Amino acid sequence: MARIESSSLPNGLPLHRVELPTRSLTALVAFDAGARTERPEENGMAHFLEHLVFKGGVKYDDYRKVNQTAETMGAVLNAYTSHDLVAFHITCRAEVAAEAIDLLTDFVGRPKIDASELDRERGVVIQEIARAHDQPSVVAEHLIDRAAFGEHPLGRPVLGPEEHLRSFTRDAIVAFRTRQWSGSRGGAFLVGNLEHLPEDRELAELFGRFPSISSNGSFEPAPAFDPTTLVERRDSNQSHLRMSYRPGITARDARARAALNVYSTLLGGSMGSRLFDEIREQRGLAYSVYALDHTFADVPILQLSAGLESGKCVEAYTRMREIVDDLRTNGPDAGEVERARAYAAGRRVLAFENTNAVARHAANQTVVFGQDIDPDKAISALDEVTFEEVDAIARGISEDLSVACVGPHDLADFN
Repeated sequence: MARIESSSLPNGLPLHRVELPTRSLTALVAFDAGARTERPEENGMAHFLEHLVFKGGVKYDDYRKVNQTAETMGAVLNAYTSHDLVAFHITCRAEVAAEAIDLLTDFVGRPKIDASELDRERGVVIQEIARAHDQPSVVAEHLIDRAAFGEHPLGRPVLGPEEHLRSFTRDAIVAFRTRQWSGSRGGAFLVGNLEHLPEDRELAELFGRFPSISSNGSFEPAPAFDPTTLVERRDSNQSHLRMSYRPGITARDARARAALNVYSTLLGGSMGSRLFDEIREQRGLAYSVYALDHTFADVPILQLSAGLESGKCVEAYTRMREIVDDLRTNGPDAGEVERARAYAAGRRVLAFENTNAVARHAANQTVVFGQDIDPDKAISALDEVTFEEVDAIARGISEDLSVACVGPHDLADFN
């Protein structure tokens, strides 16, 4: 059982300790400062800021010191930016916890954001954008976001467009950070073996490196669903298909989110799922086919994806849509719900053997939803999902959907 202790630091940053029986520790700091908090002209800034922070802080004042210090203690250092949030994390052996937290809070809590590094890293991120455009599967992900959300921030790519990266100034980046990185909009998480943590006073000093900022940022509420089909035509033998539905649940209903996860598992989350069984095994239409669910702070989505030979794309699209329709009309059967529930819960148990996965889950739970971070309760929530709840999810999936495809197709193929 996880032992959890939560407190609030003087700068307003919540500090959560999740003790687990492991040899490792993950320290993670997250803020509600993802891509959906950007203004239109800022698209790409949250991700660019993530890169710039790694260039150094006050004590570890250049990227070499940051990287070499992490490697010297045998730690893995990384970060991620999503539409929901930005997070920085370090995973290490428990014995070096104090040094790891000192490193993370230095360059994340008081980054230099050196103007001389700005142009160097600008070129790196522009290359990252170019690489994404060269990968049809990534283009399809960007396309389905736009088809599902239009010009809303949730419809924009996290990386942003190249022209924005070329225009960002240091002053604008610092202003974004000041607006969004406030203690009340974030959280610090210490997960794993806590035996070697510094004393409370030292921890407060380390995490006190994050400025005490009053929250004045926000995000635009998700728009009403306006189903759209977008196709990027490419002359190729492979197509990348994405389909996006709206489940009929409230985003902040934790029990409904668990039921949606079980539903997406039976639909396309395992080798025993409906999509995998019929689209791949019975019909041989696709090597890769799956479904996943994701819930933003105020809107849930269900996405179906396939990578397949272009000549089979329309048939696969038609049959995938029919499978969702059949579940909506007739509901699932008890046996597949039981298998999906067991698989979803088991998958989460295995994931939570990793302290980093527990920390990321905790960050999403509290920063995005303001809800319980207990990993044991997250597993129990899946175990407790009932057949009736999954049946209600299946029948509440929107009849309309947004579609995106990259390949040798036209809009008429998906009418």
